[in-house]
Amino acid sequence: MASKPFKYVVVGAGLSGCYAVEGIRSLDKTGSILLAGSEKHLPYDRPPLTKKLWFGKKKVEEIFVHDSQYFTDNNVVVALNTKAVQIDAAGKTITCESGDVYQYEKLLLATGGSPRRLPIEGGNLNEIYYYRYLDDYLRLKSAVREGTKALVIGGGFIGSEIAAALNVNKVDVTMLVRESYLVEHIFPNALGNAIQEEYIRRGVRIFTEDSAVSITRHNKHLVTRTKNGKEIDSDVVIAGIGIEPEVKLAKTAALAIENGIVVNEFLQSSSPDIYAAGDNTYFPYPALERRMRVEHWDNAVNQGKTAGMNMAGAHTAYTYMPYFFSDLFDFGYEAVGLVSSKLETFADWQKVNDTGVVYYLEDRKVRGLMCCNVWNKVDEARKLIKRNEPMTVSELQGAVK
Repeated sequence: MASKPFKYVVVGAGLSGCYAVEGIRSLDKTGSILLAGSEKHLPYDRPPLTKKLWFGKKKVEEIFVHDSQYFTDNNVVVALNTKAVQIDAAGKTITCESGDVYQYEKLLLATGGSPRRLPIEGGNLNEIYYYRYLDDYLRLKSAVREGTKALVIGGGFIGSEIAAALNVNKVDVTMLVRESYLVEHIFPNALGNAIQEEYIRRGVRIFTEDSAVSITRHNKHLVTRTKNGKEIDSDVVIAGIGIEPEVKLAKTAALAIENGIVVNEFLQSSSPDIYAAGDNTYFPYPALERRMRVEHWDNAVNQGKTAGMNMAGAHTAYTYMPYFFSDLFDFGYEAVGLVSSKLETFADWQKVNDTGVVYYLEDRKVRGLMCCNVWNKVDEARKLIKRNEPMTVSELQGAVK
């Protein structure tokens, strides 16, 4: 089959792919672009899927980054429902599941991540939502109503956010959490337990230090059996147990893989004309003097834009420090840097476990900050991390407020 030539091919029609198009067009107004995505939808923002869509603060049509006219006006060929399965790095082509072959001069892999699935009996039942995509929201929203019994498996970002959203919508929510408290990988113990107590106060049942071993249908309901011997009855199960970086396509080009697609500071892979951006990308993080892979909105946007500009010849290093955010009932936060409960933490509270700043320290140097119900302080937080100097507790008090 003859290949169709494009100057730029972007695989992945999510945030990174969409902003890569913007980056390309900021420097190259005419070079041909193919944006190929496996979903049937144009690129959209993912955070509203667990937040504003459930609270009536946004409508589905408002979450799309651009409408179809934008892509027409910018001479971008959009191929939805299109899954790329093979890269020929030497011949500079990609082959799709449909058999279509596209030739590129520069290729971006913005393939994101795939939801982890429950490796248990019943893990593939249709009533289980591996919650990540717009179609998951649309299907779940139509399946639940006041009084519906929902089991949320996973107490990380997705699990905690969707549990709060469902509870606000008067769904009967139970959570099954492998860790000892919600979002344990980033919240210090006292904060995590305080947030968990708020969930319980609002009527969410939480079983911690437990996991599912099987899910079966029983009289139009699902029964989840756990490692600790519990049986949980529900109408639906939502599994938010993280994602794996999508690297299968990258492997067909024999690209370097290590916790994602390994790239240099210009977001080039081990094959220089193939770039990567977003959730699948393992990149140098200069301010922290290490490599990281970041699964958040702000990184996807800015990495995509930088990758697109570099594909068009900019040669700009990605030194940006992405932040991330979440809302769990009345507790909201913005965080930047290395935010891990495995690090030493110091909390500078204005209101304990509610309003203040949590500092994450390594050798007394600030590696990350979480601003809890404290807003518009991310730039100050970035500056503190970039200082890369040991700090005392007294110096940290009020450093960001």
